[in-house]
Amino acid sequence: MKQDDGKNPNGLESVLELRVLLVDSHPEIWRQLEVRGSTSLDQVHAVLQVAFGWEDAHLHRFTDSDPFAPLRPIDGELPEALQWLPTQWCEEPGDRAEEDCSLDQLLASGLGTAFYEYDFGDSWLHRIELISSRPATKNSPSALLLGGARRGPLEDSGGMPGFEEILDALADPAHAEHVEQSAWVTEITGAQEPFDPGFLDLEAVNEELILVLQSRPGPTPKPDRA
Repeated sequence: MKQDDGKNPNGLESVLELRVLLVDSHPEIWRQLEVRGSTSLDQVHAVLQVAFGWEDAHLHRFTDSDPFAPLRPIDGELPEALQWLPTQWCEEPGDRAEEDCSLDQLLASGLGTAFYEYDFGDSWLHRIELISSRPATKNSPSALLLGGARRGPLEDSGGMPGFEEILDALADPAHAEHVEQSAWVTEITGAQEPFDPGFLDLEAVNEELILVLQSRPGPTPKPDRA
């Protein structure tokens, strides 16, 4: 079956409004974005890296369903989530190249929801939910951060449980690991001021999105054949 090619029923380019939630974050770490529907997944990867403050230092993948959800047998067999990876990482027969799939196609496969996993060790899982779609104009940016809450976790901080332990230590000067964790965070961030987990600079993120997407235009996704 032929999937969506990034255009709305009138044949116009679509702009998709997304809510992306970092799964298991409490309080929630989320971003609200506008991204063109025809954007290839390798470009969506670049957008999410900037939006959450990641450093693109680990492996990643996209899936059309929660890769960690309990599976229910269908006709006696356990279904596997479809996954999209960079071409050079595709090794299994079912692996699909992210460069050949658009955001529209991914969301159509997952009925409006998809997942992005970054760092298979810490396993930062992002839930991508389609909020709305509208026709693009000639002035519509490739990607725009509309809003969000809290800064993204630090790289290599041990997943959400590890990151929360670090925040607890930072917030309590009497904590046994306060000095050690404060020194580690200063080394990682390169900043001397106290670490603020609630800080999010929308303007800075949008400026970086422009630069990143200009520097890596990426291939045009290939529509599936009927």
